[in-house]
Amino acid sequence: MKLNLKRPLIVFDLETTGLDLVKDRIIQIAFIKVWPDGREERENLLVNPGMPISAETTKITSITNEMVEYEPSFQHYAKRLSETFKGCDFAGFNSNHFDIPMLAEEFLRAGIDFDFSKCHLIDIQTIFHKMEPRNLSAAYQFYCGRKMSDDYQAHLANEDTEATYKVLLGQLEMYSERHQTESDRCLPNDMDQLADFSRTNDNVDFAGRMIWKPILDAKGEPVKDENGQIRKQEVFNFGKYKGRPVAEVLRKDPGYYSWIQNGDFTYNTKQALTRIRLREFNKS
Repeated sequence: MKLNLKRPLIVFDLETTGLDLVKDRIIQIAFIKVWPDGREERENLLVNPGMPISAETTKITSITNEMVEYEPSFQHYAKRLSETFKGCDFAGFNSNHFDIPMLAEEFLRAGIDFDFSKCHLIDIQTIFHKMEPRNLSAAYQFYCGRKMSDDYQAHLANEDTEATYKVLLGQLEMYSERHQTESDRCLPNDMDQLADFSRTNDNVDFAGRMIWKPILDAKGEPVKDENGQIRKQEVFNFGKYKGRPVAEVLRKDPGYYSWIQNGDFTYNTKQALTRIRLREFNKS
Protein backbone atom coordinates (compact mmCIF):
# COMPACT_ATOMS: atom_id res chain seq x y z
CA MET A 1 0.00 0.00 0.00
CA LYS A 2 1.27 3.45 -0.92
CA LEU A 3 1.12 6.11 1.78
CA ASN A 4 -1.10 9.11 1.08
CA LEU A 5 1.35 11.90 1.91
CA LYS A 6 1.10 15.65 1.64
CA ARG A 7 4.72 16.09 2.76
CA PRO A 8 7.64 13.74 3.40
CA LEU A 9 7.42 11.24 6.24
CA ILE A 10 10.44 10.26 8.36
CA VAL A 11 10.01 6.70 9.65
CA PHE A 12 12.78 6.34 12.22
CA ASP A 13 14.20 4.60 15.25
CA LEU A 14 16.91 5.38 17.79
CA GLU A 15 19.24 3.24 19.85
CA THR A 16 20.57 5.02 22.93
CA THR A 17 22.88 4.49 25.89
CA GLY A 18 19.81 4.33 28.13
CA LEU A 19 16.35 5.73 28.75
CA ASP A 20 17.23 8.91 30.67
CA LEU A 21 16.45 11.88 28.42
CA VAL A 22 18.86 14.10 30.35
CA LYS A 23 21.87 11.83 30.81
CA ASP A 24 21.73 9.34 27.96
CA ARG A 25 22.71 9.83 24.32
CA ILE A 26 21.96 8.46 20.86
CA ILE A 27 24.28 5.74 19.55
CA GLN A 28 22.38 4.91 16.36
CA ILE A 29 19.76 6.63 14.25
CA ALA A 30 18.16 5.01 11.23
CA PHE A 31 15.40 6.46 9.09
CA ILE A 32 13.48 6.10 5.87
CA LYS A 33 12.40 9.34 4.23
CA VAL A 34 9.27 8.65 2.22
CA TRP A 35 8.33 11.30 -0.33
CA PRO A 36 4.78 12.06 -1.50
CA ASP A 37 5.66 10.65 -4.94
CA GLY A 38 6.66 7.33 -3.37
CA ARG A 39 10.44 7.79 -3.45
CA GLU A 40 12.30 6.40 -0.47
CA GLU A 41 15.66 7.43 0.98
CA ARG A 42 17.34 5.41 3.70
CA GLU A 43 20.12 6.27 6.11
CA ASN A 44 21.68 4.40 9.00
CA LEU A 45 24.13 6.27 11.24
CA LEU A 46 26.25 5.13 14.17
CA VAL A 47 26.90 7.95 16.64
CA ASN A 48 29.66 8.43 19.19
CA PRO A 49 27.75 9.31 22.37
CA GLY A 50 30.77 10.77 24.16
CA MET A 51 30.15 8.41 27.06
CA PRO A 52 30.69 4.69 27.70
CA ILE A 53 28.12 2.23 26.40
CA SER A 54 27.24 -0.14 29.22
CA ALA A 55 27.41 -3.91 28.90
CA GLU A 56 23.66 -4.00 29.42
CA THR A 57 23.06 -1.64 26.48
CA THR A 58 25.47 -3.61 24.29
CA LYS A 59 23.60 -6.81 25.13
CA ILE A 60 20.33 -5.19 24.00
CA THR A 61 21.59 -3.35 20.91
CA SER A 62 24.75 -5.29 19.93
CA ILE A 63 26.46 -1.89 19.62
CA THR A 64 29.84 -1.80 21.37
CA ASN A 65 32.12 1.02 22.44
CA GLU A 66 34.58 -0.07 19.75
CA MET A 67 31.93 0.28 17.04
CA VAL A 68 31.30 3.96 17.80
CA GLU A 69 34.76 4.98 18.98
CA TYR A 70 35.69 6.68 15.70
CA GLU A 71 32.19 7.64 14.59
CA PRO A 72 31.10 11.32 14.58
CA SER A 73 29.10 12.79 17.45
CA PHE A 74 25.45 13.75 17.04
CA GLN A 75 26.52 17.38 16.90
CA HIS A 76 28.44 16.53 13.71
CA TYR A 77 25.24 15.19 12.11
CA ALA A 78 22.80 17.65 13.64
CA LYS A 79 22.74 20.41 11.02
CA ARG A 80 22.45 18.01 8.07
CA LEU A 81 19.75 16.00 9.81
CA SER A 82 17.76 19.11 10.65
CA GLU A 83 17.84 20.09 6.97
CA THR A 84 16.86 16.57 5.92
CA PHE A 85 13.99 16.55 8.42
CA LYS A 86 12.76 20.07 7.67
CA GLY A 87 9.12 20.11 6.56
CA CYS A 88 8.64 16.41 7.36
CA ASP A 89 6.32 14.44 9.56
CA PHE A 90 7.62 11.64 11.80
CA ALA A 91 6.58 8.05 12.54
CA GLY A 92 8.05 5.51 14.93
CA PHE A 93 7.21 2.81 17.45
CA ASN A 94 6.72 4.38 20.89
CA SER A 95 8.33 7.44 19.30
CA ASN A 96 6.06 10.05 20.88
CA HIS A 97 7.03 8.84 24.35
CA PHE A 98 10.75 8.35 23.84
CA ASP A 99 12.38 8.75 20.41
CA ILE A 100 10.99 12.20 19.60
CA PRO A 101 11.83 13.64 23.06
CA MET A 102 15.34 12.15 22.87
CA LEU A 103 15.90 13.48 19.35
CA ALA A 104 14.69 16.91 20.44
CA GLU A 105 17.14 16.88 23.37
CA GLU A 106 20.05 15.95 21.11
CA PHE A 107 19.19 18.73 18.65
CA LEU A 108 19.04 21.28 21.49
CA ARG A 109 22.37 20.07 22.90
CA ALA A 110 23.79 20.67 19.42
CA GLY A 111 22.38 24.21 19.43
CA ILE A 112 19.55 23.50 16.98
CA ASP A 113 15.98 24.33 17.96
CA PHE A 114 14.11 21.88 15.73
CA ASP A 115 10.41 22.69 16.12
CA PHE A 116 8.59 19.36 16.34
CA SER A 117 5.34 21.20 17.15
CA LYS A 118 5.02 21.93 13.44
CA CYS A 119 5.25 18.22 12.54
CA HIS A 120 2.65 15.48 12.59
CA LEU A 121 3.95 12.84 15.02
CA ILE A 122 2.61 9.35 14.32
CA ASP A 123 3.21 6.69 16.98
CA ILE A 124 2.78 3.17 15.59
CA GLN A 125 2.61 1.65 19.08
CA THR A 126 -0.30 3.91 20.06
CA ILE A 127 -2.18 2.94 16.89
CA PHE A 128 -1.51 -0.73 17.66
CA HIS A 129 -2.79 -0.46 21.22
CA LYS A 130 -5.89 1.51 20.23
CA MET A 131 -6.80 -0.74 17.32
CA GLU A 132 -6.02 -3.98 19.17
CA PRO A 133 -7.15 -3.36 22.76
CA ARG A 134 -5.33 -5.23 25.48
CA ASN A 135 -8.15 -5.20 28.03
CA LEU A 136 -9.95 -8.14 29.60
CA SER A 137 -12.84 -8.08 27.13
CA ALA A 138 -10.46 -8.27 24.17
CA ALA A 139 -8.49 -11.09 25.82
CA TYR A 140 -11.69 -13.03 26.55
CA GLN A 141 -12.83 -12.85 22.94
CA PHE A 142 -9.38 -13.76 21.62
CA TYR A 143 -8.70 -16.73 23.91
CA CYS A 144 -12.23 -17.96 24.61
CA GLY A 145 -13.82 -17.22 21.24
CA ARG A 146 -16.84 -15.42 22.68
CA LYS A 147 -17.80 -11.88 23.54
CA MET A 148 -17.36 -11.28 27.25
CA SER A 149 -20.60 -9.29 27.34
CA ASP A 150 -22.47 -12.45 26.29
CA ASP A 151 -21.18 -14.38 29.31
CA TYR A 152 -20.40 -11.82 32.01
CA GLN A 153 -21.21 -8.32 33.20
CA ALA A 154 -18.03 -6.28 32.98
CA HIS A 155 -16.59 -4.26 35.89
CA LEU A 156 -18.02 -6.47 38.60
CA ALA A 157 -15.18 -8.08 40.50
CA ASN A 158 -16.76 -11.53 40.70
CA GLU A 159 -17.63 -11.53 36.99
CA ASP A 160 -14.20 -10.24 35.96
CA THR A 161 -12.58 -12.89 38.15
CA GLU A 162 -14.45 -15.68 36.35
CA ALA A 163 -13.52 -14.24 32.97
CA THR A 164 -9.86 -13.85 33.99
CA TYR A 165 -9.74 -17.51 35.05
CA LYS A 166 -11.21 -18.59 31.70
CA VAL A 167 -8.64 -16.44 29.86
CA LEU A 168 -5.75 -18.07 31.74
CA LEU A 169 -7.05 -21.53 30.87
CA GLY A 170 -7.49 -20.42 27.27
CA GLN A 171 -3.94 -19.08 27.12
CA LEU A 172 -2.43 -22.30 28.45
CA GLU A 173 -4.47 -24.29 25.94
CA MET A 174 -3.65 -22.07 22.95
CA TYR A 175 0.08 -21.97 23.74
CA SER A 176 0.43 -25.65 24.63
CA GLU A 177 2.57 -28.05 22.64
CA ARG A 178 -0.60 -29.49 21.12
CA HIS A 179 -1.31 -26.26 19.26
CA GLN A 180 2.14 -24.75 18.66
CA THR A 181 4.82 -25.99 16.29
CA GLU A 182 7.56 -23.63 17.54
CA SER A 183 8.97 -24.13 21.02
CA ASP A 184 9.26 -20.40 21.74
CA ARG A 185 5.50 -20.10 21.22
CA CYS A 186 4.74 -22.58 24.01
CA LEU A 187 3.78 -21.56 27.54
CA PRO A 188 4.52 -23.97 30.40
CA ASN A 189 1.67 -24.96 32.68
CA ASP A 190 3.86 -24.06 35.64
CA MET A 191 3.23 -21.13 37.96
CA ASP A 192 6.91 -20.45 38.69
CA GLN A 193 7.70 -20.16 35.01
CA LEU A 194 4.55 -18.19 34.25
CA ALA A 195 5.47 -15.71 36.97
CA ASP A 196 8.90 -15.21 35.38
CA PHE A 197 7.29 -14.84 31.95
CA SER A 198 4.82 -12.27 33.32
CA ARG A 199 7.51 -10.09 34.85
CA THR A 200 7.88 -6.83 32.93
CA ASN A 201 10.28 -4.98 35.20
CA ASP A 202 12.91 -5.44 37.88
CA ASN A 203 11.22 -3.33 40.53
CA VAL A 204 12.16 -3.94 44.14
CA ASP A 205 9.03 -2.11 45.31
CA PHE A 206 5.78 -1.83 43.39
CA ALA A 207 6.24 1.90 42.78
CA GLY A 208 9.64 1.32 41.18
CA ARG A 209 11.51 3.67 43.50
CA MET A 210 14.12 0.94 43.80
CA ILE A 211 15.07 -1.53 41.07
CA TRP A 212 17.35 -4.51 40.65
CA LYS A 213 20.52 -3.91 38.64
CA PRO A 214 23.44 -6.24 37.84
CA ILE A 215 26.54 -5.93 40.00
CA LEU A 216 29.42 -4.95 37.71
CA ASP A 217 33.10 -5.73 38.05
CA ALA A 218 35.96 -3.29 37.44
CA LYS A 219 35.64 -3.82 33.67
CA GLY A 220 31.93 -3.06 33.69
CA GLU A 221 30.98 -6.71 33.16
CA PRO A 222 28.15 -8.36 35.18
CA VAL A 223 29.34 -10.45 38.12
CA LYS A 224 28.02 -14.02 38.17
CA ASP A 225 27.48 -16.42 41.05
CA GLU A 226 28.68 -20.01 41.29
CA ASN A 227 25.72 -21.15 39.18
CA GLY A 228 26.47 -18.71 36.37
CA GLN A 229 23.56 -16.42 37.24
CA ILE A 230 24.08 -12.68 37.14
CA ARG A 231 24.23 -11.20 40.64
CA LYS A 232 21.99 -8.19 41.21
CA GLN A 233 21.63 -5.50 43.84
CA GLU A 234 18.98 -2.93 44.72
CA VAL A 235 19.62 0.60 43.42
CA PHE A 236 17.62 3.77 43.82
CA ASN A 237 15.59 4.73 40.75
CA PHE A 238 14.89 8.37 41.60
CA GLY A 239 16.31 11.46 43.23
CA LYS A 240 19.87 12.48 43.96
CA TYR A 241 20.98 8.87 44.48
CA LYS A 242 19.45 7.47 41.31
CA GLY A 243 21.56 4.57 40.08
CA ARG A 244 23.39 4.21 43.41
CA PRO A 245 23.19 0.95 45.39
CA VAL A 246 20.65 1.23 48.19
CA ALA A 247 22.88 -0.50 50.73
CA GLU A 248 25.73 1.89 49.95
CA VAL A 249 23.50 4.96 50.34
CA LEU A 250 22.11 3.71 53.65
CA ARG A 251 25.68 3.33 54.97
CA LYS A 252 26.94 6.70 53.75
CA ASP A 253 23.79 8.77 54.31
CA PRO A 254 21.68 7.18 57.09
CA GLY A 255 19.43 10.23 57.15
CA TYR A 256 18.14 9.36 53.68
CA TYR A 257 16.28 6.43 55.21
CA SER A 258 14.48 8.70 57.65
CA TRP A 259 13.68 11.17 54.88
CA ILE A 260 11.94 8.45 52.88
CA GLN A 261 10.15 7.03 55.91
CA ASN A 262 8.73 10.48 56.70
CA GLY A 263 8.09 11.39 53.08
CA ASP A 264 5.21 10.95 50.65
CA PHE A 265 6.15 7.44 49.58
CA THR A 266 4.04 4.30 49.49
CA TYR A 267 4.02 2.01 52.51
CA ASN A 268 5.35 -0.73 50.25
CA THR A 269 8.39 1.38 49.32
CA LYS A 270 9.07 2.14 52.98
CA GLN A 271 8.66 -1.53 53.88
CA ALA A 272 11.05 -2.67 51.16
CA LEU A 273 13.64 -0.10 52.23
CA THR A 274 13.29 -1.19 55.87
CA ARG A 275 13.91 -4.81 54.91
CA ILE A 276 17.09 -3.83 53.09
CA ARG A 277 18.22 -1.73 56.05
CA LEU A 278 17.65 -4.60 58.49
CA ARG A 279 19.42 -7.06 56.22
CA GLU A 280 22.47 -4.81 55.98
CA PHE A 281 22.41 -4.17 59.75
CA ASN A 282 22.42 -7.93 60.41
CA LYS A 283 25.43 -8.32 58.11
CA SER A 284 27.51 -5.87 60.15
